Amino acid sequence: MSTQHTYRVIVRGAWEGLTEEGRTALLAEVDRHDGLGAIRFTEEGSLAYDRALRRFTYRFVVVSDAADGEEMAEVIAEDRARTALAALGHGHGELKCSATDMDTMKVNDKGRRRR
Repeated sequence: MSTQHTYRVIVRGAWEGLTEEGRTALLAEVDRHDGLGAIRFTEEGSLAYDRALRRFTYRFVVVSDAADGEEMAEVIAEDRARTALAALGHGHGELKCSATDMDTMKVNDKGRRRR
């Protein structure tokens, strides 16, 4: 039985080939995707972008085998982002991913008082 790790993955990209209809749809929802509510990590992904409609980020939580590492978590998140963007009908350029293994992340305790 392999160990499962939880990864936080950020997928970054740029909008490409947005139609006027696509721009209008994105701008109609921009307040839901710009700000603190858009920076959550979720399994289904949290899309963030601003009114300029140049770039976007997706934030995902991915649970996968620790032996597969961050690279597999990035592949999974990128696939989820591509699927979600295709469902929305919006074009995008190259996607770049960065993952953090939450199970191996060290907590900085410099701000804590020592007794």
